[in-house]
Amino acid sequence: MRISTSTFYERNLSALNGQQQQLFRTQQMLSAGTKYLTAADDPVAASRALGVRQTLSESAQFATSRDRAMMTLTHEDTALDSATLILQDIKTLTVAAGNGTLSDADRASMATTLQSKLDQLVAVANSDDGNGQFLFAGYKSGTAPFAAAAGGGIQYMGDQGQRMIQVDVARQMSSSDDGRSVFQSVQGGAGYVTTGGTANTGNGVFGAVSIVDATAPNYGKDFTISFNGGNYTVQTNDTPAVVAATGPYVVGTPITFGGVQLAISGTPADGDTFAVTTAQNAGTDIFKSVGELVTALRQPLTGGGVAAQAKLQNALSTANVKVTNAHDNVLTIRSSVGSRMNELDALDSAGAAGDLTEKSYLSSIEDLDVTSAIAEFYQRETSLKATQLTFARLSNIALFNYI
Repeated sequence: MRISTSTFYERNLSALNGQQQQLFRTQQMLSAGTKYLTAADDPVAASRALGVRQTLSESAQFATSRDRAMMTLTHEDTALDSATLILQDIKTLTVAAGNGTLSDADRASMATTLQSKLDQLVAVANSDDGNGQFLFAGYKSGTAPFAAAAGGGIQYMGDQGQRMIQVDVARQMSSSDDGRSVFQSVQGGAGYVTTGGTANTGNGVFGAVSIVDATAPNYGKDFTISFNGGNYTVQTNDTPAVVAATGPYVVGTPITFGGVQLAISGTPADGDTFAVTTAQNAGTDIFKSVGELVTALRQPLTGGGVAAQAKLQNALSTANVKVTNAHDNVLTIRSSVGSRMNELDALDSAGAAGDLTEKSYLSSIEDLDVTSAIAEFYQRETSLKATQLTFARLSNIALFNYI
C-alpha cells in the first residue's frame, strides 16, 4: 500500500497533537487536583459532586442560623439569671419586712429598696441582644417591651410572637421568649393565692393554703371567704355562686373547702373577706405585685392598731406567694433556654460529623490520585518524545540520501 507524503505528515501530526492534548490535560488535572476538569469528563461524578456541595452549603447555612440562635439565647439566659437574682432579693426583703420590730421609717426605707429592685427588673426585661433587638418583645423586637403606663404601673408593649429560626433540616427553634410569658405569667402547677379584702377591719391573718383533695368537686375554682356573726361562708366565684363550706369560725382551726384548707388566725370582723384564687386568676404581673408591695410598706402603721398590722402581714404573705410564683416561672423558662442551647450544641456536633462524611465522599469523587497522575504524566511525556523523534527520523528518509 502506497502512502502519499501529505497523508504521512497529516497522520503523524494528528498523532502528535493528540498526545500533546492528553499530556496537557494530565498537567491540568495535576494543577487542579481533580479527577475531571469539566462535567463532560464524568457526568455521573459531576452530578454527585454537585449534590454533595449543595448539601454542604445548606449545612453551612444551618450552622450560621444556629450561631445566631445561640447568641440570642445566651443573651436571654444572662438576662434571666439577673432576673432570678433580683427576684430572690425581693423575696428576702419581703420576708424581712414582716419583722414586727420595724418602724414606719424602716418599712419606708425597705419600700425604697424594693422600688429600686423593681426598676432593675424592668431594665432586665428590656434587655436587647446587642444588635438593638429587644429579647422579650416578641415580633415587636424594635421597641422596648415594657414601659410606664399612663395611670401608673408597667405596661407590656410587645406581643406574644415567637421568633423562629430554622436550625436544621427538620427543626425550627424559638430564639427568644416574649415578655408576657416571662414576667406576667405563672406555671400551670402554681397553687392558690390568698388576698385579704381591702375593706377588712378585723385582725384576721391567713396562713398558707394546703391541698387535701385534688379530686373534690370545686377544686381549681376561685373562692371568697366572708365572715359574719362569728361564722364563715365560703362561696365560689361562679355565677351564680355556690356555697362550698360554712360553719362557726374557730381561731386557728383550718377551714376546708373545695379540696383545700386555709387556717386564719386572729379575729376577722363582720364583713371581712378573704379571696382564695388560683394563681392564674390572682394577678400574674410581677411588676404590679412588687408595686403593690411597695405601696403597702409605705403605709404607716402608727395609730392603725392590730387591724393595720394584720393588713400588712396579709399583703406581705400575698406578695411572697406571687413573687415565688414569678421566680419559679422565670426558672422554668431559663431551664427551657438551657435545653435549647444544649440542643443547638448537639445539632452542631451532628452537623460537623455530617459535614466530615460529606467532605470525605466529595473527596472520593473529585480528588485526584496524585501518584497515579504523575506516573501517567511521565508515561505520556515519554511517549510523546518517542513519537517526536520517530517522526523526525522518518521525515528525513529519502532516496537521495543513499546516492
